[in-house]
Amino acid sequence: MENSSQESHLRSANSVTYDSSYPIYAMAFSSFNSSLTNRCRRLAVGSFIEEFNNRVDILSFDEDTLTLKPVPNLSFEHPYPPTKLMFHPNPSASLKTNDILASSGDYLRLWDVTDTSIEPLFTLSNNKTSEYCAPLTSFDWNEVEPRRIGTSSIDTTCTIWDVEKGVVETQLIAHDKEVYDIAWGEAGVFASVSADGSVRIFDLRDKEHSTIIYESPKPDTPLLRLAWNKQDLRYMATILMDSNKIVILDIRSPAMPVAELDRHQASVNAIAWAPQSCRHICSAGDDGQALIWELPTVAGPNGIDPMSVYSAGAEINQIQWSAAHRDWIAIAFSNKLQLLKV
Repeated sequence: MENSSQESHLRSANSVTYDSSYPIYAMAFSSFNSSLTNRCRRLAVGSFIEEFNNRVDILSFDEDTLTLKPVPNLSFEHPYPPTKLMFHPNPSASLKTNDILASSGDYLRLWDVTDTSIEPLFTLSNNKTSEYCAPLTSFDWNEVEPRRIGTSSIDTTCTIWDVEKGVVETQLIAHDKEVYDIAWGEAGVFASVSADGSVRIFDLRDKEHSTIIYESPKPDTPLLRLAWNKQDLRYMATILMDSNKIVILDIRSPAMPVAELDRHQASVNAIAWAPQSCRHICSAGDDGQALIWELPTVAGPNGIDPMSVYSAGAEINQIQWSAAHRDWIAIAFSNKLQLLKV
């Protein structure tokens, strides 16, 4: 971990930038090990163009030469901007011979990624009655049970897919308003956040009930993003619309946050827990800053200061901190993807 006194060093020697020809929003790291890409790692980036025709590019990151460039033939057209991209969380354990990428937008789509081509595998829709579909705001791929992907939608539902069979396992009316994000905790337990201002936990063994563990202090203030701490499942983080705070929750003590991180100067847009530590989280926002925080065992009366500050110089829309590449944080701002060494 770098500290804030090394901010300028972090900016020059320890960052790699990719300039796209379009604004970037969705992005994902791959954990797939390919014979051709054993030294290079893949990332997927999605365009954010406010029209039907968008695209996804696969980039190759060489950590030795610190180069980040698109892979020939590994890009494809995507209907509407992808709201999220994720690679298969554990392809080797699932005996996958190719990498698999999932994307959300109008539907949930799965793509087969080889070293030389990308082919569509599934387009998954649970809409039986109408030609129109409710857009998907986000999804999460279950690391413990990789056949499961959960999606969240503006139609108030969360849908659990068995992506190996291409069928719906279950669909739940999760909230009173649009659902903006979803995160798995265990094989059969997920949580979601919504425009109704609540964080709710669902257990697939008891689909009739959910547990509300947090509600916005101001009624009907939407919660936009949810991150579940994979290193310590007692902890979650969420962000409120138009707020500079990251709210840290302990599911053992609902309603009262264990910490509120409020050092951003503008709205927070994205949060990601460290994949290798239960006490570190990264946030990014409209102030153009990516902050790394170390959560103390007990918060002091004056709040918590970030341990590391990175200034991008433009509003940061997205961050990813991957278990496959735990030394690098990816941020997206404007038409740039930047990898930061931590």
